[in-house]
This record gives sequence, structure tokens and C-alpha cells, in this order.
Amino acid sequence: MNENRELSGKVGIVFGGSRGIGAAAARRLASDGADVALTYVSAPDRAAQTVKAIEAAGQTGLAIAADSADPEAIKAAVAQTLDRFGKLDIAVVNAGILLMGDVASVSLEDLDRMLNVNVRGVFLAIQAVAAHLPHGGRIITIGSNTAVRSGYPGSSVYSMTKAAVAVMVKGIAVDLAGRGITVNNIQPGPTVTDMTVAHIESLKPLIPVKRAGEPDEIAGLVSYLASQESGYMTGSSLTIDGGLAL
Repeated sequence: MNENRELSGKVGIVFGGSRGIGAAAARRLASDGADVALTYVSAPDRAAQTVKAIEAAGQTGLAIAADSADPEAIKAAVAQTLDRFGKLDIAVVNAGILLMGDVASVSLEDLDRMLNVNVRGVFLAIQAVAAHLPHGGRIITIGSNTAVRSGYPGSSVYSMTKAAVAVMVKGIAVDLAGRGITVNNIQPGPTVTDMTVAHIESLKPLIPVKRAGEPDEIAGLVSYLASQESGYMTGSSLTIDGGLAL
């Protein structure tokens, strides 16, 4: 292992790290020198592939089955990470779901599921890791530019949950500032992932740079927020969307 890498000796956990932005974040943390645990719900094969990529970077990976809507599963994932690595320095909270539906058609079940995963699950993940992070620890949430630009029919609940995350981060950042822990939120625009595959092409003409983002580009911002360089930034929401929210 190259001891000069930015995150050498650090341990991270990525909630929702089996694919898409989460997997890219896990790979980038590993390439920067961190050992990485990741959670998954429905893609064990993809989680295993991400662990292999972590190991190819010379680091140790750990895949944990855990539903971010389940408070006990979240706690167990943190406990398993601590048991395996002995500490925790970085948490990336990426788990989230998108269930489309306009105000007249959204079911109570879909509403509750999005709130449970996208809002309650984010809070509970932060709560679970915060007790174990050292001075200089890093918490990074993956929100969405829909928190500031909700221009898509049927996205009201999703947008609401992502706006909640942006405000949540501000409050928790204040709570943890005295311990030297930073809490920041990344708000990607349309990015090429499994979640967006059905509608990504229709969105590209709306984006000023005329293309969708790549997961590795979002992971680059994760890397910065996980680094020591970002220590003076906390409570911020950083939009990375090709200019779509301008």
C-alpha cells in the first residue's frame, strides 16, 4: 500500500455502496488509501464486485447486507465495520430510492418507503456512525439537485426527501462541530446509474453541458470532502449537475 495516499490508514463505510454513485465512492476511497465497508440490499453480486475493486486497489473491503429502512440493520452494519476494522473515520450515506408519482397518485406505502429510506435512514445512519467517529471524522451524504430544482412531474416526494437531507446536514453539522467532525451533502444532477437508466437520455438536452454526470465524477467530490483539505467546510450542500440548477 502507498502510505502517501491521502486516506492511508483510514476506514470508511458507504451505505448503499454496491452500485452507481455508492460503488464509485467506495472505489475512490480505496484508491485514496482507505479500507471500506459497504452496505447493500438487493445486489450481492454487485457488492462483491465492488469489494474486489477495493481489494484491487490494495485495500480491505467488506460487504454487509443491510436495509437502510431498518434501524437495527444500520446499527448492525456499523458494528460489523468496527468489529472488522477496529475504528471508523469516514461515512458516506448514499442509500436512497426513487419512486415516481404525482400528488394525486402517490400511495401511502410509497410515501412511507421514501421517507424511511431517504430521510429517516440517513438520519439513523449518521446517528449510528457519529458515536464512533474521531476528531477529524467525515460524514458525507448524497442528496440530489432536486432539492433546489424540482422540475420533473412526479418527483415531489423525492425532491422533498432530498431537501430534508440538505437541511438535516446543516443541523447535524452544528451538533458535531465541537468534536471536529464535518458533515456535508453532495447534490448530484442526472448521473448515469441504474436508478436513472430509464429517463437519462430525455434529461440530457436540459443540462447546460449537454451530458449526464458519471459516478466517478461524484466520487471525486466525495474524495475531497473525506480529505483533510475540506476541514473548514461543514454543513454545506454542493450541487454537481452540469449547470442544470442554475
